[in-house]
Amino acid sequence: MSNLRPNTLRESRHPRSAELYQRACRVIPGGVNSPVRAFRAVGGTPLFIARGAGAQVFDADGRAYLDLVGSWGPLIAGHAHPAVLAAVTEALGRGMTYGAPCAAEVELAEQVVACYPAAEQVRFVSSGTEAVMSAIRVARAFTGRDLIVKFAGCYHGHADHLLVAAGSGLATFGRPSSAGVPEAFTACTRVLPLDDEAALQELFQREGARIAALIIEPLPANHGLLPQRREFLTRLRQLTSEHGALLIFDEVISGFRLARGGAAQLFGIAPDLATFGKVIGGGMPVGAFGGARRIMARLAPDGDTYQAGTLSGNPVAMAAGLATLALLERESGWERLEARGAELEALLRPALAQASFPVHLVRVGSLFWLSLHEAGAPRTALALSERERARFAALFHAMLERGIYLPPSGYETCFLSLAHSSADLTRCAQALREALAALA
Repeated sequence: MSNLRPNTLRESRHPRSAELYQRACRVIPGGVNSPVRAFRAVGGTPLFIARGAGAQVFDADGRAYLDLVGSWGPLIAGHAHPAVLAAVTEALGRGMTYGAPCAAEVELAEQVVACYPAAEQVRFVSSGTEAVMSAIRVARAFTGRDLIVKFAGCYHGHADHLLVAAGSGLATFGRPSSAGVPEAFTACTRVLPLDDEAALQELFQREGARIAALIIEPLPANHGLLPQRREFLTRLRQLTSEHGALLIFDEVISGFRLARGGAAQLFGIAPDLATFGKVIGGGMPVGAFGGARRIMARLAPDGDTYQAGTLSGNPVAMAAGLATLALLERESGWERLEARGAELEALLRPALAQASFPVHLVRVGSLFWLSLHEAGAPRTALALSERERARFAALFHAMLERGIYLPPSGYETCFLSLAHSSADLTRCAQALREALAALA
C-alpha cells in the first residue's frame, strides 16, 4: 500500500529504538524476548519503551503515546499507579524473595478465593503458561485420563502439548504449531473449532471416556476478540460433567478484568479449574490456578501431583497484586472500566462507519479489537488475508504517527485501564478518524 512508509523512514523517527534493536539482535534471538514485540506483522523497527505513566508510554527517543497495549493486560490501573508503586516499594524494603511462605501470598489467595467462587483453593506460579500447565497436570491426575481438548484460536501459553493450532504470537506468524515440539507431546491433545456444537458433541461421543479436561478461554482474546455464545459455554459445562471430564477456564486475560469474578461471573458458569495471571500480579510476573478443594488436594505436598516454583508467591509480586485488587474494589473499578469501554465504543463507531475499507469494532468491557476481516468480525479463529494484514499494518503506523500505540498485530486485543480518561478516549477516536482518512 502506498501509505506504508519504508522502514528507513520509520527508523529515522526513532533512532534510539533503532540503535537498541540492532544491539538486541546481536544478543537476543530476533531482538526481542516475546515474538509479537518484533513488529514483524506490521513492519518497521519495534519501539523500545523507556517508561510508562498513567495511560501513556514514552519510547527511548522521548516520544509519548497513548497506550492501548497495557503490557498485554496486567496494567488495569495504568502505568506506575501510586498505590501499586507504594505497595511494591514497601515490600522491596523487606526483601525481594524468601523462598519460604509469607503473609502476602495467604492474603492474595484469600482475595482470589473470595472473588472467584469456583476456586476454593489456589496456588501461585510465575506465569500464565505455568498456571495452565499445572492445571492440566492436576486435571489428569484427578481424572486418571490423558486427553486434553482445546479450541483453535485459544492460546494457553507455550507448553509443548498445547502448541497445536495455537493463536496469539503463532497466529501472528501464520504458523499452526511450533518447531521443536515432538508429535508424541501433542498426541493427547484434541483441537476443536470454536462455536461448533456438532464437532464438540461428536468428539465427546467418540472419546469422552478418555478426556481428562477441556480448556477454553471463555472470552477468547488471543486471535482477535471472539465473544462466545453463553449457550455454547453452557454446553461445554454440560458435556464435561456428563463424561466425567473437568472444565478449565483460562482466565489469564479475562480474570479480574471483565468482572470481580471474571468471565465465570459474566456468563454464570462455574468451571472445575481456572487459571489466572496478568491483573492479579499488578504488573509483576504472577500466575495462579485454582479450583475445587477435592481437585486441588491432589497437589504435593498433600497429594501425589508434583508442582513447584522458586519464585512462586513472591512477596513483591503478591504486594502488587493485593494493591491492584484493593484499588479495583475501592474505586468501583469494574463498573468504571465498563463505562470507559462503552464511552470509547460510542466515539469509535462513527469514525469506523466512514472508513474506506471494512473495520469492525468488537468490545467486551475494557477489551476491544479492531477486526479488519472483510466478511465481518468472526466468532471463530479466522486468518487475515494478505490485503487485510497490509491494511492493519498501514493503520497501525498511521495511529503510531498520531501518538496512539496499538498492539503490533491485527490479531491482538486492546486494553483499557482506569488511567484512561475521557480526553484520552476522545484523542484516540480523533486519531482513528484522521488515520482512516489518510489511508482512504
